Amino acid sequence: MKHSQTIGLLAALAILGICFLPWVTIPTKELVVTGMNAKGTDFGTPGKVNIFFSVIMAICFLLPKIWAKRTNVFLGALNFSWAIRNYILLTTCMMGICPERHWALLALVFTSAISLLMTFFPKIDVNKA
Repeated sequence: MKHSQTIGLLAALAILGICFLPWVTIPTKELVVTGMNAKGTDFGTPGKVNIFFSVIMAICFLLPKIWAKRTNVFLGALNFSWAIRNYILLTTCMMGICPERHWALLALVFTSAISLLMTFFPKIDVNKA
């Protein structure tokens, strides 16, 4: 794929923005949970890990080294699995209280999957010997 590194870079940067958008609303407590603000819950800040992995992935998408491309596959898998974890954790009904999902939480999973998929198609120059 010719533009896999650009698409992966844009997906990694999109994850940075998505972490600041509302992910779920808990109507009984009147709480809006984002990736960086989950006050009133025991979730912590689940978006920090996604931001950490996405920043490193963005750097690795820009580097034309083979080790960066291999590292990116590993980081993409970790980022995607953390996004799935966030989705499961934040949308689970607890003690009869079911949160209302927002589009940003699903977008987090989708963009993490896109960035992982783009790590499988690195642009590497092969030397002909």
